[in-house]
Amino acid sequence: MLALKRLRLDRVWWLVTPGNPLKSADGLAALDRRVAAARAVARHPRIVVTDFEARIGTRYTFDTLLWLTRHCGGVRFVWIMGADNLQEFHRWRGWRGIAALVPIAVIDRYGATLAASPAARALARYRIPERLAARLAARDAPAWTFLHGLKSPLSSSRIRATAVESVNRASIS
Repeated sequence: MLALKRLRLDRVWWLVTPGNPLKSADGLAALDRRVAAARAVARHPRIVVTDFEARIGTRYTFDTLLWLTRHCGGVRFVWIMGADNLQEFHRWRGWRGIAALVPIAVIDRYGATLAASPAARALARYRIPERLAARLAARDAPAWTFLHGLKSPLSSSRIRATAVESVNRASIS
């Protein structure tokens, strides 16, 4: 909701990945269950939960964004990530390419700081002030902003686990 409002986006696509290359797949629920769990959490008409990456056969964010920018002419995309992901962004395959393809919005998270991010330091000259965040989608990449707001102490992993538990209970009933 923060990104929708502050960035003045028409829609947010929540991409449920087939698997994060930087994380172990041990204990990872099946993709359809994770999509169902994300939908249970999202519940907003302008948030679309999708397994799009699995359908187009991409594994890395750079490849997904490259596909989208090539196949969706006229659509202005913004990559949204949590500040905890920004701390590891320099480890992502093609992270500089991601920054060159689309503007990026970083959402503040507990325990995450910009100072600890090599990518934030490398991209510092492209950062726009938070007060201009509503114009981010109209900017050419590279451009990024950091959005402050109410921070949830929950990680995305915990949110998914809670949603999966709810889906499992609903399946059993």
